[in-house]
Formats: sequence, C-alpha cells, structure tokens
Amino acid sequence: MTKMRPAMAEALRLTRAGKLGAATRLIQSTLSASPQRHGMARSDASAASAETMLRGLSAAPLALPAPGTKRQPDTRPKAQPKPGKAARSPVAPGIGSFVEHEPAGQAGALGYALYLPARPSRGLPLVVMLHGCSQTPADFARGTGMNLLAEELGFIVAYPGQPSSANIARCWNWFKPGDQQRDTGEPAQIAALTRQIVAEHDADASRVYVAGLSAGGAAAAILASAYPDVYAAVGIHSGLACGAATDMMSAFSAMRDGSRQTKHGNRTGRFVPVITFHGDSDSTVHAINSTHIVAHAAGQADRPLTITQDRGDKLAGRTYTRARHSTADGDVQIEQWTVHGAGHAWSGGNAAGSYTDASGPDASRAMVAFFLSHSLSVSAAEPGVSG
Repeated sequence: MTKMRPAMAEALRLTRAGKLGAATRLIQSTLSASPQRHGMARSDASAASAETMLRGLSAAPLALPAPGTKRQPDTRPKAQPKPGKAARSPVAPGIGSFVEHEPAGQAGALGYALYLPARPSRGLPLVVMLHGCSQTPADFARGTGMNLLAEELGFIVAYPGQPSSANIARCWNWFKPGDQQRDTGEPAQIAALTRQIVAEHDADASRVYVAGLSAGGAAAAILASAYPDVYAAVGIHSGLACGAATDMMSAFSAMRDGSRQTKHGNRTGRFVPVITFHGDSDSTVHAINSTHIVAHAAGQADRPLTITQDRGDKLAGRTYTRARHSTADGDVQIEQWTVHGAGHAWSGGNAAGSYTDASGPDASRAMVAFFLSHSLSVSAAEPGVSG
C-alpha cells in the first residue's frame, strides 16, 4: 500500500484539477502493473564503465508532483509481457489493442510493440516511437501516453525495441558511423520495419512520422536524415543531431557540450520538418544540442523561414519557451520547445512510465499536432524502396 501512495496522491491532484480521465487512467495503470516496477538509477560517470555510462542517455527520471521536487528513480524490475501476446496497454481495458511482436526470422529484424486504435480504418497515419536507454516499448508507451492520443485522434503507433544483444543498455547506437546511414545498420532495420507495418496495416505512407527520447531522439534524427522519403516529420526529445558523434568518446563530448558536427546521410534533397523538446536543466544531454538540431534544420530548409517566439505557463507546472520557424504562408517547419527547469525526461509524461516529467507541457500532444500538419507528396512517398 505504501508503494501506491505517490500514484494515489497524483490521482488526487488530477481529480481536484478536474482531470478525471487522467486520474482514472493513472489509477488503472497503477493497479494493473506488477508490484515491482523498473527504473534505472543514474550511475557515477567517473566510476562507470563506458557501456554503463551510456545508460545515462535514458535520463534521470523527473516525474515530479510539483515544480522543483525531484522524484528518485525506482530501481525495482517491471514484469514484462510475453512476446507475441497482448501487452498490458497504457489505456483503459477494451480500448484499442497493444501487442508485442517477436523479431521475424530474418537476420537484423527488430521486435516491436504496436498500438492499433479501436475501429481502425484504412489509411491511418503511423508514428514510430524510439525509446531511450534501458527502456522497453511498453514502458515508453506508458510514459509518453502516445497510445491514448492514438485512440483519440486516430493513428497507429509502433515501438521498435532495441535488444540488449545490440547494446547492453538497450540504447540505439546513434554514435556509430555504421548506424548513421541509409541501407545499413539500425536505420535500415527501423525503416524496413516501418515499411512492413505500413504495408500490413494499409497505413498512409505519406503520413509516417518518427520520434524518440534521448538515444531514441538521436536515432530519430538519423532516420529523418537517411530516409526523408519515408518519414514526413521528426520529433526529437532530449536528443542530438544526426552525426553529432562518431565514437563513444565524441558521444560523451557531444552529450556534455553539444556538437556542431552533423551528417546529412543519404538525403534525397527533401527537407524534413522537425520539432524538438529539451529541458534547459538537462545534465545528461545538454540543451545546446536542441539549438544545434534547429540551426542545422534551418540551414537545410528549402524556403525562407520567419521565427516567432512565445512563452507559456503550465498551470502549477513548468514554464516553457516555444520558437516556431514558419514559411511566408504560415506553415511551421521547425518548432523548438525549451522547458525551463526540466531535466532529461519526457515532458508532460505519465508517472506510470520511466523517465518522465509530469510538470512539463505535453510533448506527445505537441508532437502529434506538428506531425499531422505535414505529409509527403505522392512522388516522395515510396514505400517500395529497399531499405
């Protein structure tokens, strides 16, 4: 009972704020979860091995009940659903389907979890979500609440899973040159899985998007660069630009100080719209990386862009600054959110998942709104291209 008190307190706060649906979902996820939950305490970088240090990319969780009050990571293991079986969904029972799939037989195939909204129809958009280090697809789904938005707005969500055999901390290998290019390594695996899901579920190939947290955000940046003909827009949360590092040492340097080094991948010339979220108190991946991502994107834009900026407040939560780079006709091509006082965690996330900051603005909803305002032209969307 003691272990449930933080969730119950949060549910009470949501109820008092009139957010009954959110309170109900939090209680349901708490009651349906295993008594043991997993999170990862941040290790001392000076004493850790290189592989252990990479776990820091998954962020020190900041699921905060109030601004400035840090919540310590929960180190208890979560029970994981069996591959191929229906997973416990982060939404209420009976809404949509959330199923984990084992890797297919071919070499290099990835396992993944897939959310299909109730009463699915043909031609739905697809959002590909790339987790951070030490996370799993189910954990990432819980924390981001993306399945709830998929049910509300009508889109499919895919969560590729990085196996520990590829990286001991289950990080995407964004810092390795072999995993930064088209038709090789992890980009090829994720792009192939994306096309497979589009074909199997008759999704709209012109409305396919990719987003990720930390190492997953860096991997999403790589996919946008390497496969601009597949992904109509990209969301990068607490991540780094494509090619920001080429080995482990430069990865640590980029995480700490940023890197203006970038890699264009195998671009077709199409500009990929980008939305970023980053906490300005992030001590794991410095917020300067968001600035570098945006500066690089602005330099790649195929039309002149005008920057507008506004500052907002989340009731009883964090303030933020949003900068939008728009064309002359008002189309937002680049959107940068800086969440003030936030650390390395998904903004506006659900405390039922790891590495979330519930006090921040809703990154998931902002990303989806940005995504759905962009699509590929018919000629650019070529799901049959090998990759």
